[in-house]
Amino acid sequence: MIDKILSRPEFQTEPPVLVDIGASGQLHGRWKAFAKYAVCIAFDADDRDFGYVESESKHFRKLYTFNNIVTGPQSAEEDKESSDFYLTASPHCSSLLPPRPDLIQEYAFAPKFELSKVVQLKTRSLRSTLDSLNIDRVDWFKTDSQGTDLRLFRNLGETRSKRVLTAEFEPGILSVYDGEDKLHEVLRFMEEQNSHWLVELIPKGSPRITPALLDSFTTNPLLKKFVLFSLKSSAAWGEMTYLNRFADEAALTQRNLLLGWVFATSLKQHGFALILTQKAKSRFSDPIFDEMENYSRRRVWGRILEIGFWPEVVKKFDKLLGR
Repeated sequence: MIDKILSRPEFQTEPPVLVDIGASGQLHGRWKAFAKYAVCIAFDADDRDFGYVESESKHFRKLYTFNNIVTGPQSAEEDKESSDFYLTASPHCSSLLPPRPDLIQEYAFAPKFELSKVVQLKTRSLRSTLDSLNIDRVDWFKTDSQGTDLRLFRNLGETRSKRVLTAEFEPGILSVYDGEDKLHEVLRFMEEQNSHWLVELIPKGSPRITPALLDSFTTNPLLKKFVLFSLKSSAAWGEMTYLNRFADEAALTQRNLLLGWVFATSLKQHGFALILTQKAKSRFSDPIFDEMENYSRRRVWGRILEIGFWPEVVKKFDKLLGR
C-alpha cells in the first residue's frame, strides 16, 4: 500500500523530505519502507561513525550529506564561520556543547562523555541549507544533536516547523551538556505551538552506578555487559515522536494526507491513520482513501488476532449481553 501511495503523481514533483541530524550509526529503521521515494538531508559533525551514509545512499531517491555542525544562524554568510566541537569518547555523544561528565559521575555511561579533544569545524545553518537546496518543507524531522534538538527545530522557522508531519527528538532529562535543550522544554514548546501531538515518549537511560563500582564486579568487557543488563536503568534522556495534528486547514492537502497516513501507519498509529482517511474522504473523492481506510481496519483486526486476546473480548461481550 505504501508503494502504491508514494508512486502517485503527487510525489513525483514533491517527494517526501527527511532531515536526519546526528546521522551516525545506521539508517533509521522507520524510514526503510519509503526511503527509496524520499529526499534525505543528513548531517553529522563527528564523522567517526558516519560511514553508513555512503552504503545506504542507494536506498534514497536523493541523499545530501553534510559533515558540519548544524547551528541556528539564518544567513548563508554565517555558514562560513566555524565553531568549537567537542569530541567525546563515544562518537554518539560528541556535541556543539561542552560535555559535563562530572554531572553524571554516578552513572555507568559517564565515560562515554569524557572529552577526547576540541576541534574547529565549519558550521551550517539548517534553514539556510534547506534554502540553498530549494527545499521549502520538511516532512519528517529527526534529530539527535546531543543537546540542541529544540533550537534546531525552531530554526526551521514557524512555517516550516508547523508543516512538519513527523518530528523525532532525543532531549536530555539529566544535565549532561552546558546549556542543553531539555525534555521539559520540548514538551512546553510543542504544546504552545499546538500543531503536533505526542505519539511516543520513551525514557532511556543508564544504571546509576559509578564506573569504579561497575569495574569492581569484573573488568571483562563481556561479563560487564551482563552486570549492566542486570541493573535497572535510570531515566537520562527521552525518545519523543510527534505527529502533525492536521488541525490547520493548510495542512489538509491531498499530498499531506496521503503522506501523513504513510507515516502514521509506519508508526503503527492505525487509529490516527483512520482519522486521516476520514478527513481526506470529506475533502477528496479519490478512491485511494477507501483503500487506505480498509487497509488500516485490517491492520487493527490483525493486531487483535496477533496479540491473542480475542477469547477475552468474546467473554466480555457475553458478560455485557448477560449470556
